Amino acid sequence: MIPLRDDQPRFTTPYMNYFLVALNTIVFLFELSIGAQSHRALDGLIYEFGIVPAHFASGLAGPQHFQLTGALLSILTSMFLHGSWLHIIGNMWVLWIFGDNIEDYLGRFTYLLFYLICGFTAAITHIAMNPASDVPTVGASGAIAGVMGAYFLLYPKARVLTLVPLIVFFTFWWLPAWIVLGYWFLLQFLSGTATSIAYSSPSGGTVAFWAHVGGFVSGLILIKVMPRHSPRGRYSTW
Repeated sequence: MIPLRDDQPRFTTPYMNYFLVALNTIVFLFELSIGAQSHRALDGLIYEFGIVPAHFASGLAGPQHFQLTGALLSILTSMFLHGSWLHIIGNMWVLWIFGDNIEDYLGRFTYLLFYLICGFTAAITHIAMNPASDVPTVGASGAIAGVMGAYFLLYPKARVLTLVPLIVFFTFWWLPAWIVLGYWFLLQFLSGTATSIAYSSPSGGTVAFWAHVGGFVSGLILIKVMPRHSPRGRYSTW
């Protein structure tokens, strides 16, 4: 199922969401420029600024403080790197659909904090489930999964126009958000479990399913504890 748009109204202009989409896009275009010059240089960029779980183990065991600091910094940088056009288009599309309402609920700067915390939680979940992996992981999927988790909890009855494949043809259905997002989360959890069972090598799989699970769960929790923003003019007064 591919979400196309939702019908949940918002009351503010989602400038922070626009900023996140723009920043991710600019960084990806920078990646393309590096890759056009040298594939080796692009691989080096991904390896240096992506998440490599094995680096965290060595950072914790190493005597130098900067090793762990660099590993933690890579969590932040990895959130703004993407591996392909399909990767970034898919992520930014979902962020565009669901992020505006979460920013509307939290306010701009709290939304940014929420987004980053979800990304960090997703990364730590991925590292914990794949501690020996030397494969770099990049993408905003973990942070966006947190946005999806918050939307799932706040607006379960909002309708999402969804492209649904039915064997040999596609159809469009308006589905409740709890079905669309709940199905996505279940798929990530089952895929993560299957991947953990199937792969015994340090490299693991190619999709960080557990990062998606960790991000989604952190979004569910954070949206309950973070204060709601009520901009002036949203509600009538007497």
